[in-house]
Amino acid sequence: MVFSDLFFIFAFIPSFALLYILASLIDKKHNTSPNAPYNRTKNWVLVLFSLLFYAWGEPVYVFLMLFSVFVNFIAGRVIDRSNRHRKLALVIGLICNLLILGVFKYLGFFGSILADLGVNVALPKLALPIGISFYTFQSISYLVDVYRRESPAQRRYADLLLYISMFPQLIAGPIVRYGTVAEEITGRHVTANDIADGAFRFLIGLGKKVIIANQLSEIADQFLVGGISNLSTTGAWVGILAFTLQIYFDFSGYSDMAIGIGRCLGFHFKENFNHPYCCNSITDFWRRWHMSLGSFFRDYVYIPLGGNRRHQAWNIFVVWFLTGMWHGASWNFIIWGVYFGFIVALEKYTILRLKNRFFTPLLHIYSLILVVIGWGIFYFEDFSQMTTFFNSFFGFGKTFTDFASQAAVMDKFWLFLFALVLCMPVRKLIADTTERLLKNHSTIHHGAILIGRTVLSLVVLVLSVALLVGATNNAFLYTRF
Repeated sequence: MVFSDLFFIFAFIPSFALLYILASLIDKKHNTSPNAPYNRTKNWVLVLFSLLFYAWGEPVYVFLMLFSVFVNFIAGRVIDRSNRHRKLALVIGLICNLLILGVFKYLGFFGSILADLGVNVALPKLALPIGISFYTFQSISYLVDVYRRESPAQRRYADLLLYISMFPQLIAGPIVRYGTVAEEITGRHVTANDIADGAFRFLIGLGKKVIIANQLSEIADQFLVGGISNLSTTGAWVGILAFTLQIYFDFSGYSDMAIGIGRCLGFHFKENFNHPYCCNSITDFWRRWHMSLGSFFRDYVYIPLGGNRRHQAWNIFVVWFLTGMWHGASWNFIIWGVYFGFIVALEKYTILRLKNRFFTPLLHIYSLILVVIGWGIFYFEDFSQMTTFFNSFFGFGKTFTDFASQAAVMDKFWLFLFALVLCMPVRKLIADTTERLLKNHSTIHHGAILIGRTVLSLVVLVLSVALLVGATNNAFLYTRF
């Protein structure tokens, strides 16, 4: 089940909302202090629907998640209560988390490497559990934060299960750190503004995914899948630019929807994107793209290795190698990670030190070209197809242009233009302009915001539903990671 699914929108969410409201009424009867609200019944409803959401596609792997949470629950309690065995409990907990991730995500990959070396090893074919990379990293952050005494250990298994399995962020993030929501698990408040802002954010994400990303995916597939054997130079550029925009609107759309649902429930997840294609360096790009993953590697890998203090280049290489591995058990992801790691390390000693001497638009162009090349590496797991693509991309293909690429640009011109404009901070510009023009008329200002949001929400919902009827290409890209 995915967020951009008619069943989710019109069956799962209404059913969940109804039971959640009933649970809220029950909790109110047990609430004895306004400063410490009682949320236990609501939490159980959220856990049950989260497990149902996950089991909808992979019922067997629910038990794997329950086991993983149990291991982390026990490890966290030992770390919190014991001074003598806390480091041992941390190590065992981390090994268990990484072992589960390694077996299900990388066992086949390493088996294929051994087979290429002539060592035949009989390995079971295991399907990749959806979201395992995301909830494993959340489990790791929980154990490390408890060990560092930045957060107390969770005393109830059900509440830790809620943190790990919460359906808004379960299968494709953002990676929510335990300290971000620890207090909100048991002590959250929900206001009318939370629900209004959350619903609006959800619909914005839905529009990003259905109205923009899904349409761009058809263009990308047309050239990078169906037309790869006869790919022209313009076809390569059109296809990879479509994918560049698609992956942004797909993943940021999911993050918006997750943040929006969480807000409706009283959880405040941190932002995961900050207009990454407005970057002026690759370092800046990765400060803006998938920020929850970047902050995870910074705080739990880069800084513990020494950060900027010692072995900086090596630390960067390790982080980016692991970033590539995290995205998938395939050589192209590893190469993709090393590619960006090399550029980030090089920028530390070149562009970042001389940034003020460069013409800013040139920095934007430089950054975007390298990002697009990176997405080309990211897209192709088959090296022969990757070679064909880059030959055409750099002008060494069979032809320079063809009718299909010209038609795609002409037919989808407004889609490309619309997507490019929305990559920029348009919403902030509109909000700042409206506030400046109506700063002395607060009633009109609030009314304009309300009307604008309502109209935009209805338009997005109607268009999204219309496009989802009969849609065949609706999966989120990051659910496979």
